[in-house]
Amino acid sequence: MENNEQKIEELLTRGVEDLIVKEDLEKKMKSGEKLRVKYGIDPTGPRIHIGRASTMRKLKKFQDLGHQIVLIIGDFTGQVGDASDKDSERPMLSQDEVKENMRDYLDQISRIFDVSKVEVHYNSEWLGKLDFNDICQLADNFSVAEMIDRESFSKRFKEGKRISLREFMYPLMQGYDSVAIKADIEIGGTDQLFNVLAGRTLQKANNQEPQNIMTFGLLEGTDGRKMSTSWGNVILISDEPNEMFGKIMSIRDELLEKYFEICTDVPMDEVRQLLSDPRGAKIRLASEVVRIYHGEQEDQKAQEHFENVFSNKRTPEDVDEIEMKVGNKLTEVLDRNELAKSRSEARQKINQGGVKIDDKAVTNVDYKINKDIDGAILKVGKREFRKIQVIE
Repeated sequence: MENNEQKIEELLTRGVEDLIVKEDLEKKMKSGEKLRVKYGIDPTGPRIHIGRASTMRKLKKFQDLGHQIVLIIGDFTGQVGDASDKDSERPMLSQDEVKENMRDYLDQISRIFDVSKVEVHYNSEWLGKLDFNDICQLADNFSVAEMIDRESFSKRFKEGKRISLREFMYPLMQGYDSVAIKADIEIGGTDQLFNVLAGRTLQKANNQEPQNIMTFGLLEGTDGRKMSTSWGNVILISDEPNEMFGKIMSIRDELLEKYFEICTDVPMDEVRQLLSDPRGAKIRLASEVVRIYHGEQEDQKAQEHFENVFSNKRTPEDVDEIEMKVGNKLTEVLDRNELAKSRSEARQKINQGGVKIDDKAVTNVDYKINKDIDGAILKVGKREFRKIQVIE
């Protein structure tokens, strides 16, 4: 069994990109000092993907060691928008949009760590009370040159893309969050380094001890680009077990080691042995991730489903029915039932051979529904199956 020193070493090294200031943080943790560990999350979308969740899993490690997790839900900053990982200006969200996005955030987060032991804040508590004089005092701690030197802003500035003054305000707001809750350490993705360093600057200006910083690498999505809801390449922690398992099986082989390191607790020595068999490694990875967010029983079912459908080329036993009216175009049916994002995408899927009826590819993009296919199995892509019910 691991002792606390081993747990601390694992926490301070596994998947960690930046650690500021390592000696100070290590000393405090080994001395048994109870730290206030800050993590902020902006509700810019309603669902949490495993890239973001994997960073939050580090909070559970701190929680297990007896530290106080301080979770900040950015109902105020979520409206303003963080430009950290964006190559163009991010539009402001309305209060209603942010409120809807964060409606079940805590329910989702409870899959990752014990929310009942967490100190939860919404940053409108303090940011909504600042007046113009307060904002000027915060802004006085930063120069325009420092802002422009930031990688994402520098790139846009050189390309002649617009950078609004609102975007310059975001690091000040995230930094002030650290002052408001007296953070000892803040964790986040590598894209957040500038913002969390702003927290250190503002804490010093407010006569607080500057927080330590821990950042983790960003996770690539199913298409190899950075995991992002806007690109649709995400694996959500709310995905059904079968879907989650299948998505992980579709990731690129070169991402396996990183996924294991960031998304699981499998020892890295064991991971390196697993990588000699990429398919076996993916099955183990998918199993680990499904078990983390859905439990061991659902993991077993998802493995069996994958083997039956994808390895043995069998249709899943439980298939939802889909009604199709005689004479309707198949592209319309796919669009209406969210099996394609649009009719043009439905046509593309057909052209690529990705739509099958009773395992026979549909080749005509103008295919119309007829009574002969009543009771047949519709397959769209690799994971979507429906039993066809034809109606007059």
